[in-house]
Amino acid sequence: MRTMWKGAIGFGLVSVPVRLYAAIQEHGIKLHQVHAEDGGRIRMKRVCDSCGEEVPYEDVAKGFEDDEGHTAVVTQSDLESLPLPSKKLIDVLAFVDADRIDPLQLSSTYYLAPDSTAANKPYVLLRETLKQTDRVAVTKIALRTRESLALLRVHEDLLTLHTMYWPDEIRSGADLAPPASVTVRPQELKMATSLMDTLSEDFDLETLEDEYQVALDELITAHLDHRPVAKKAATKAPDNVIDLMSALQESIDRAAGKPAGAKAAAKPKKAAAGGGTKAAAPKTRAAAKKAGTKKAAAKKSSSARKKAG
Repeated sequence: MRTMWKGAIGFGLVSVPVRLYAAIQEHGIKLHQVHAEDGGRIRMKRVCDSCGEEVPYEDVAKGFEDDEGHTAVVTQSDLESLPLPSKKLIDVLAFVDADRIDPLQLSSTYYLAPDSTAANKPYVLLRETLKQTDRVAVTKIALRTRESLALLRVHEDLLTLHTMYWPDEIRSGADLAPPASVTVRPQELKMATSLMDTLSEDFDLETLEDEYQVALDELITAHLDHRPVAKKAATKAPDNVIDLMSALQESIDRAAGKPAGAKAAAKPKKAAAGGGTKAAAPKTRAAAKKAGTKKAAAKKSSSARKKAG
């Protein structure tokens, strides 16, 4: 991995030299802007509004225009001269319980690794202390000349850093919620909970796939092979729910694999010893089928990229 930042975690008088790496690499095929007639790449030119000339990248600066049309030109050297105490330091402001941080505040994710052999011990000390206390550290860090709040937490054997939005950057959604007069009955809550329990059984995040990217890969492969594109029927939007209880019951039946409207079966008697292995077999076969689909999709994706190159 490429190092994105070097500095140190500072808490009290303890300093932990670290390197920062991007933890996320988005999958998918990158599409370019092209001319629809001949496939030629579209190139964007930096043209000045005032003089009409194309501007080289090294002559491009940043600016801010006020309400009266006056522009303050800010150069890269101006930005680099701004005082940033957190430029080379992940400054720990506080250690808090993990549940005090709303996920809404989290942005990008990074891995932190020790920068040297000497950094290993203080790194492990901080990691294990966070683990045992089930806490996270609220910090500040400067990335790309911009200071950001950040959350320091443990993931497996690594310290991870999540940049955070400042409190004033998070918009209130209070006006978007349904009116307080809307209530639900206890029976509806009970059935919704039952549906949640059914949909939570044997859930494995690793078996999920990006269906859009698989379809996009197939589309590109079809275009490269000069063959017709197989179009699939669009998913129909659900109708307005009239009878909430009926919709919940039908959802529970579908999730449990029962035909819609079927009565709940009586609870089975306790299985004899050794019966559990056969019951688990369909799940294994389904998982194997899913894994095979993912491998096939990956193979197609690789083929499309090779042809595209």
